[in-house]
Amino acid sequence: MLVIGWTTTSSQPQAETLGRALVGARLAACAQIEGPVTSIYHWEDELQTDAEWRLTLKFLPQHQDAVEKRLHELHPYETPQWVTVIADHVAEKYLSWAKANSSSLPFNASQAPI
Repeated sequence: MLVIGWTTTSSQPQAETLGRALVGARLAACAQIEGPVTSIYHWEDELQTDAEWRLTLKFLPQHQDAVEKRLHELHPYETPQWVTVIADHVAEKYLSWAKANSSSLPFNASQAPI
């Protein structure tokens, strides 16, 4: 099983900083950045439209609390988006790679996805 989480930031460098921190700490196996995306939302009773960068994180269920805590510590937003879903099916080879890259153990290249 794998958890997929999404947040957004106001810049690509912010998204990269968050992604590198979480992957670097081996809390997340992978971070992907997309953008800009257009976000439309209410903030302080006003309709906002902003360009943002979406950060997708893939991590093991046992790291969920630590990922969320660290994300909130590092995120520049007062109230960051943080939404997660459980992937109930993950290709065996990819899941093995994610597990190997979400621990302090060295990665075995034979477990890399093709």
